[in-house]
Amino acid sequence: MPNPTAGSGHVSRPLTNISIAYIQKQENFISTKVFPLIKSGKQGNRYFIYNRGDFYRDEAQLRAPATETDGAGYRLTTDTFFCDVYGIHKDVDDQIRANADQPIQMDRDATIFVTQLMMLRREIDWAANFFIPAVWGTTMTGVAAGPVGNQFVGWNQAAALPIQDVQNQIQTVEGLTGFSPNTLVLSPDTFYWVKNNADIIDRIKYTQRGVTTTDVLASLFEVDTVLIARGVRNDAAEGAAEATGYIMTDGALLCYSNPNPSLMAPSAGYSFTWSGFIGSGPDGQRIKKFRMENLSADRVEGEIVFDHKRVDAQLGVFFTNTIV
Repeated sequence: MPNPTAGSGHVSRPLTNISIAYIQKQENFISTKVFPLIKSGKQGNRYFIYNRGDFYRDEAQLRAPATETDGAGYRLTTDTFFCDVYGIHKDVDDQIRANADQPIQMDRDATIFVTQLMMLRREIDWAANFFIPAVWGTTMTGVAAGPVGNQFVGWNQAAALPIQDVQNQIQTVEGLTGFSPNTLVLSPDTFYWVKNNADIIDRIKYTQRGVTTTDVLASLFEVDTVLIARGVRNDAAEGAAEATGYIMTDGALLCYSNPNPSLMAPSAGYSFTWSGFIGSGPDGQRIKKFRMENLSADRVEGEIVFDHKRVDAQLGVFFTNTIV
């Protein structure tokens, strides 16, 4: 049975200036802010990877008169990407459309609904593959007390020092790669404990009215951007009791996100999108509306094409068990 049904599209004396929907803000989805978008005219292709060590090796030598300079070179490898196509549709039945009251606008609502599900799919894919331990060059693990090695005091503990923890890892990444991490992604629960951390509150109590915003945190952590991954998903089947929660929890990702993607420009990762996909927008989405006469309905169909790729594991540090 199609949803909504004819009955649920009609209510007695509806208000025309208010309706209730659950549309997440676009800024809640952060994947393509962490992995900058790269457009490709083809669905799949190769990209070059320069050997970092060759660029940092000291090989310039003194040159004697009438002699050649010493030669050097750099190695190239390649990796591939392939932008999978994900799709979803919502049918607008003729009977439901005819019986719907204002302010219900069936085509608009179907378009918003489909767009939301496409954004959700892209965010969930990124989180499942990159907001996790063990895929980055360094994994830091939170403990209640007495950290050793790659451990830190969990950021919900009174003795936690998140600024020091992050800045230590900024130095580690910079020393390994020559690039300073510029992006910090926090899960919402981690953000709550960070913004209420005693050390952070003490540093800002005489500025900005003592309010811990993401801009203030970026300044304290010495990164360009702090992102809060506020995207929410429901894991329950249709009709079952909701099982809604944040897509990303109990973690933080510190990484270098290239602000100007280009040739010979490293980044922790890139999100490839197929710009040659006919009718797609700048970030690989397209919406179509067409008649399904056999269903006596109009179909609003959405497709999104992407491939998230980690480019350099050493440009990222994952903090797991931020809450212990």
